[in-house]
Order: sequence, then structure tokens, then C-alpha cells
Amino acid sequence: MKWLMRLFRRHRDNIRVSDEVIIEHIRGGKVIEKRVLKGNIITNAGKAAVAARAGAIEQDGFTYLAVGTGVTAENATQTALVAEITTGGLARAAATVTRVTTTVANDTLQLVYTWTASAAHAVRELGTFNAAAAGDMLARKLFAVINVANTDQLKMTHKFPITAA
Repeated sequence: MKWLMRLFRRHRDNIRVSDEVIIEHIRGGKVIEKRVLKGNIITNAGKAAVAARAGAIEQDGFTYLAVGTGVTAENATQTALVAEITTGGLARAAATVTRVTTTVANDTLQLVYTWTASAAHAVRELGTFNAAAAGDMLARKLFAVINVANTDQLKMTHKFPITAA
């Protein structure tokens, strides 16, 4: 019996949720800058919400993206962006949500949204939420400033691959 327990311990999966952000700054229809960022913060509230969804406990899905101007370091205890932008064309928005393949079929949640600015903004943070206002924040990413001018577009792709280590 001990050999069976050792076998199970060696072969158990360590399920992990990570994320990746792809940022495209578009001006005049051309991508002027593209960034790929990994190692973002999955928040404590986000972990709890994912566990609830997996267990069929009532919980809204993560379908909204928001950007902000905050510069405070990422922290798993954060529940909102530091300075969410709500004007000038960059307000929180319902993303296009799909599952895509990273390692095995449909193992990655993907949210994509393209904003068109109607005012200039210095964008520095991204968050993924489960509500149009307030709600739980699944993840937050801080990055070097992107100076978005009036009529520029900002396309964010936030991916959450589910892996087993």
C-alpha cells in the first residue's frame, strides 16, 4: 500500500494559472509598438473567484478589461486598478472572450479588446474583471508608460493558460 501512495504523490498534477499580456499601440492603422508581458499578478480575489467558478459556485465570469494610469507596484491583495481610466475612450469594456490553445486544446482563456482614444492618456496598468463596474479583479499588470494620443488605438490581449507542472 505504501508503494501506491508514493506513486500517487509522484504523479499528481500541480495545476497553475498564469497569464500573458500582449499590448499593441496603434496609430493611423499601424502598430507603432507591441509588447508581450509575462509574470503578472493573479490576485487573491481572482484565485477565489476561479475556484468558485470551477466548483459551479455562483460567480460571474471574467469578461472585462480596464486600463489605468496607476504606478503602484503589483500586489496579490489588490482588488482594483490604482487609477482606472473612465473617460476619453479608454473606459472599462466587455472583451471578446474565447478559449485558445497554448499546450492542449482550449487550455487558455483569452480576452481581447481594442479601445480608440478620444483624449490623450498615459496608460500604465491593465486589469481583468468580472463586472462592468467594481467586481473582482482576476489579474493586474503594471508596465512602462504608453502615451496614447487622441484617435490612437490600444489593443490588449490578456491570456490565462491553465497548466499542470
